[in-house]
Amino acid sequence: MLYRTNAKSLFITSALISWSLLLANVLLAAESMHRESSIALDLPFVNNFLIVVFIISVFGFQRLSAENLKGIDFIGYLWNIFAKGGIAAYLSIALYMVYRMVTNYSSVQSPLLLHMVYQLNFGLMVLFLAKAFYVWRQLILYHKNKFIQIAWDWYEILLFATLILTLLNFNYSSLIFLPLLGLIGLYTLFLCTNLKWVAYLTFNKKGRSLILLVAILLACYIFFDFFYGFADSPLLVIDYSDVGFLLLAMFFVALYTLASFLVALFSLPTSSVFEQKSEDLLNFQRLSQSIQQGQSEKQVYDMLFESTVKASDASAAWLEIFRGEKKDEIELCHQLTIEEEQIKRIRHLLLAYNIQHIDYINNNLDRNPGFRDLTLPWKSLIILPIKSKKHLFGVLYLLKDIEQGFDRETVNVLRTFTNQTILTIENLRLVHESLQNERYKEELKIASVVQDSLIPKKFPSDSWFEISTYAKAAKEVGGDFYDFLQLSESRIAIIIGDVSGKGISAAFHMAQMKGIFHGLMQQDMPPSEFMKQANSALSRCLEKTSFITSALYIIDYRMKGFMFARAGHCHTLYYNSMMDDTFYFQTDGLGLGIIRDKSYNNHVREMYYDYNPTDVMVIYTDGIVEARNPQNDEYGEDRLRYMLTQTYHLEAEDIKYAIINDLEDFTGPTENIYDDQTLLVIKFKPTQPSE
Repeated sequence: MLYRTNAKSLFITSALISWSLLLANVLLAAESMHRESSIALDLPFVNNFLIVVFIISVFGFQRLSAENLKGIDFIGYLWNIFAKGGIAAYLSIALYMVYRMVTNYSSVQSPLLLHMVYQLNFGLMVLFLAKAFYVWRQLILYHKNKFIQIAWDWYEILLFATLILTLLNFNYSSLIFLPLLGLIGLYTLFLCTNLKWVAYLTFNKKGRSLILLVAILLACYIFFDFFYGFADSPLLVIDYSDVGFLLLAMFFVALYTLASFLVALFSLPTSSVFEQKSEDLLNFQRLSQSIQQGQSEKQVYDMLFESTVKASDASAAWLEIFRGEKKDEIELCHQLTIEEEQIKRIRHLLLAYNIQHIDYINNNLDRNPGFRDLTLPWKSLIILPIKSKKHLFGVLYLLKDIEQGFDRETVNVLRTFTNQTILTIENLRLVHESLQNERYKEELKIASVVQDSLIPKKFPSDSWFEISTYAKAAKEVGGDFYDFLQLSESRIAIIIGDVSGKGISAAFHMAQMKGIFHGLMQQDMPPSEFMKQANSALSRCLEKTSFITSALYIIDYRMKGFMFARAGHCHTLYYNSMMDDTFYFQTDGLGLGIIRDKSYNNHVREMYYDYNPTDVMVIYTDGIVEARNPQNDEYGEDRLRYMLTQTYHLEAEDIKYAIINDLEDFTGPTENIYDDQTLLVIKFKPTQPSE
C-alpha cells in the first residue's frame, strides 16, 4: 500500500513537471516563431522526451488507480470514465470556445493563447485516454483466464513500445512501421471481443450504460476532431497527431466503447448470465435431489467437486474427506492437475499458519513469502470446509493460475454449493440411520429435523417493522414453510408456502424450495419473475402429482411499500390504518408445478402497495382458515378478518396470540389438527429509520 501511494505521488509529480516544461518550451518556441526571431527554438527531441514522460506518468498513475475498481458495479466503471475522464472532453470544448470568442472579439490572432489552449487540450486528452484505457482493461480482465491475461500484458507492452518512435522522432506513418501498426490494430480488435461483463448487466443497467457509452464515444470524437482539425497546422510548433501512441490508444478506447455499446444494445432482450445462473441452479438442485434419487455420499462429493471446479474455472483442486470417529483419517478422494507432493507442501504451510478447516481466500499467493517459497504455478487459493455445527466432513481446495481469481460472486456460488452439500450429506446420513431403526418413526424424525432447520428461528429486528410467527404441523412433519432474505439495508424478501402432501417427501420439497428461493433471490428479481423461474426449476424435480402454493413479498421501507405475487396461496389479509379498513388482497396466481411449461407465465400477477405506519399484514396457510370445530364448521376467512379488526391496535406478537387463542377456542382442546398451520403477522411501525 505504501509502495502504491509513493508511486502515485511520483507519477503525479513527473506528469506536472513534464507538462509544465513542455508548455514552457512550446510557448517560447511559438513566441520566437511569431517574432521571426533568428534564435527561434527548435528542440524536437526535448519536446518528444517530455511528451513521452508525461504520457507514461499519466498512464502509470491511472493504472495504479484502476486497481481499486473491483466488484460487479459495472455502471460505476462507466461512470468513472465519464466523471473523471469524459468530462475532460467537454472542458476541452469550453476552452476552445473561449479561445474563439477572445480571438473573434479582439480580431487578433494570439499564438500564445492558441498554444496554451492546444497544450491544455493535450493534457486533458491524455488524462481521458489513460482513465478509459485502464478502466476498459479492468473490464476486459473480468472473469479472466491465463490466456487473456497474457494477451493483455503483451498488448500493453507493444502499445507503449510505440512511444520509442515518438522519442526518436520517427514518423509512425512511414511504410516501415505501417505493418506493425496494422498488427497492433488487429490485436486491438481481438481484445475488444472480450465483453463478458456486459452479460451481467440487468435490463435497466444496460439502458443506463448505453447513455454513458454514447457520452464516452462523444468524448472520443471531440478530442479526435479537435486534434485532427489542427493536424499539420502552420500556426503550431508541435503536432500531437504525429504521436502514434495516442492514435492507437484513441483507436482502442473508441473501438472498445463502440463494441460495448453494440453488444449492450443488441443483448437487451436476453442475457447470457442467466444461462450461467440456471446452470448453477441446476447443479444446486442435483445436490438437493440426491436423497430422493438414492445417491450415496461419494456421488454427492463427485457432484460437489465437478460443480465447484466448473463454476470457478479452477486450474487445480483437491477434496479431502475425513474418516473415523475422531476425524483423524484423511482420504484424498478427488484430485485435479496437482501432485500429492505439492498438496503435502501446501498442507504443511497452512498448518504452520494455523489455517485449518476454516474459510480462507488468498487471491495473490505471490505476495505471501511462504507461498512464494513453494514456487507454485498458481496465484489464487480458496479453502472451503464442508462442516456443520457438529461435524466436519471434509475440506475443498481450489486454485487458479491468475491473481484475483476468486471474486465475490464466484465465492458466493461456491459457498452455496458447499452449504447444500452439508445439508444433503447430513440428510443422507440421517436417512441411513432411519433405515437401520424403526423406519417409519425415524423417517418422520429426520423430516422433522430437516423441516426445523429450514424454518428461520427469528426474523431481523428493525425499527421500521415487527413480525411474529407461528407454525404447527398436523403430524410430526408438515408441508408448510416460510423464510426471508435480506436483499439490502432497506429491503427484505419474505416467502411463505405450502407443499402438497405431508411427511418426508414434503419436507424434502421444502428443502428444494428453500434452495431455489435463496439461489434466485440473489439476483434480486421481482416476485412475479421469481415465481416463473421457480416454476421452471420445480417442474424438473417435483412428482407429477405434487405442487407448491406460495406467496413472495418484497418490503422496501425507503419506498414505504411492498410488492408481492402469489402462486395459488391464500389471499393476504391487510389492515389499512389510513382508511381504517380490513380487507383481503384479491390477486391472481396458480400453484407452482401445476402447469409445467411456459404458459404458466400467463398465470402470475404482481402487485405493489404503499403501506402506512401501523398497517398490519397477516400471511397464513390454509390450515388456519380451514380448521374445523367438532361440528365440522370451518374457522373461515370472515372470522380471521374479524379478529384483525378487533386487534389491529396491538403489537404483532399480541395480534398473533389473539388469533391463535381464538382459533383454539373454535376448534376445541383436541390435539388432532387436520392440516399444518402457519401464521405470520407483520406490523409496520410509526417510526421509520433515518435514510
